[in-house]
Amino acid sequence: MTTTSRHASTIWGGDLKHGTGTVNSASEALRELPVTYKTRVGRPDDQTSPEELIAAAHASCFSMALADLLAKEGHPSEHLDVSATVTLDDWSGPPTIMTSQLAVTGRVPGIDNVAFRDAARRAGAACPVSRALAAVDITVNATLAQPD
Repeated sequence: MTTTSRHASTIWGGDLKHGTGTVNSASEALRELPVTYKTRVGRPDDQTSPEELIAAAHASCFSMALADLLAKEGHPSEHLDVSATVTLDDWSGPPTIMTSQLAVTGRVPGIDNVAFRDAARRAGAACPVSRALAAVDITVNATLAQPD
């Protein structure tokens, strides 16, 4: 059993609505990413948000879990295109992440649409980010691409 830790940090200055911050990761994959409240609830304007970072984590984690599950079941994927849309809602109280909608299109030889959708549904249980988002309504829309 392996235990893995990753580290990221944010430097923030000012109050919530007028302040600014930068996000950095120890791996340096994320460098000086600007983040503000204004872009969190409005237009991104080339800045990120916690929700966008969660969406990126969810899409990448889910794609790995699905690829692993398909390979273990004898259907290694040629290509998976996974996107996640994370929704923040502040209408009914404090701002809360309410949903993460996953969309996956895959090219997987030897599998039909029903089996692909079932594998995509089951991949959520194998994805650590999906489990971390257990309080969030997660949906998966899976589409098997037609062969070229």
